[in-house]
This record gives sequence, C-alpha cells and structure tokens, in this order.
Amino acid sequence: MKRELDCRGQACPAPVMQVRDILVGERPASIAIMVDNEAARENVSRFLAHQGYQVTVEEEKGGFKVIGFEGGEGCRVMDDEELAAVPVGGKKILVMLTTDRLGHGDEALGAGLMLNFLKTLKEMGPVLWRLVMVNSGVKLAVEGAEALPVLRELADAGVSILVCGTCLNHFKLLDRKQVGETTNMLDIVTSLQVADSVINI
Repeated sequence: MKRELDCRGQACPAPVMQVRDILVGERPASIAIMVDNEAARENVSRFLAHQGYQVTVEEEKGGFKVIGFEGGEGCRVMDDEELAAVPVGGKKILVMLTTDRLGHGDEALGAGLMLNFLKTLKEMGPVLWRLVMVNSGVKLAVEGAEALPVLRELADAGVSILVCGTCLNHFKLLDRKQVGETTNMLDIVTSLQVADSVINI
C-alpha cells in the first residue's frame, strides 16, 4: 500500500511529525511526501531513513517528492544509532548554541570568546555527546565561518552536530552548511529529553 502526503506550505517540523504519525499508525510499505523547501526535504528524508526506509527524492515543479520504501538498512529510530556511539553508562552532555557570540556587549569580543569556547569543548572528553545549533548559532556551521575547522574536529572525534534547518532557511544559509546534520524541532526536543545535562549558550 502506498501512502501519499502533501506537506507543501508547511514549515519544519510539521512534515516530519505528520510522517511520524502515519508510520506509527499504519506503517505503509511505501510513502510519498510532497514538500516545498530544502529543509523539509532533508528532514523528512533523514527521518524515513532512520525508520528503515529506502529513500529517493524527485524534484518536481514547486518542490520535491520524497519517496520511502520499506526494506532500507537504516536504523529503526534516530536514537538507536546515535546513542550506540555513547559509552554504556556514560554521561551525555548536550550543548545548545543559540547564538554565534558568547555573551553580550562587544561583538568582536563575543565572536572570539565563542571560538575559544568551541576549541575548549573537547576537554570534556567522551561525555560531550551533541551540539545543537539554533537561531544565529547556525552561522557557526556554514562556509567561511571561523569556527568550521573546530566543529569538523569535534565531528571527527564523534560529537554529533545538529543544525536547525528552519534557522538555516531563515538566514538563507541552507546551501552553505558545511558540517553537521540539518535537523528539526522534533529531533531537538528528543535530544533534550535524552541528554543527561544541557548547557545552554
């Protein structure tokens, strides 16, 4: 049975949440979702892959058709794969970056302090589980950002980095993201629920 869903005109995480509800209630063998923006395309594709669907995307007039077929080899849910990388019994610290500056006042000083903060995060060791970037924090993960090499180093060391798709879209930076996974509010809320500690910047 093929299920079809038209999510054009909807901002994230609404498309992902609608797909989640359908999968919980029906678990169709295949599902096709129409979306009209890049952030929704990425988020829906990633969610379906995490649910074990094989995913293809077709560009259509006015948007994308994301098609999922059962039988993929992705993990059942996001948390299984990502939590598997966390040492058993280990603490999970999530750092929420809501800005590209640290503190208020001098802009240049704030930018320098943020860079130093990111460079120092590795001192947390394996308990540093995830960085979540929202609002202007997403500017740290795009082409030309001074923080990019530091973030890549953290990602290479196994730190999960999630970058808000709605925020990237707002700042027109979606095609300039260089590190991390484009994410949605459902992933962010789930991450906050799973983390042992949250540091909010």
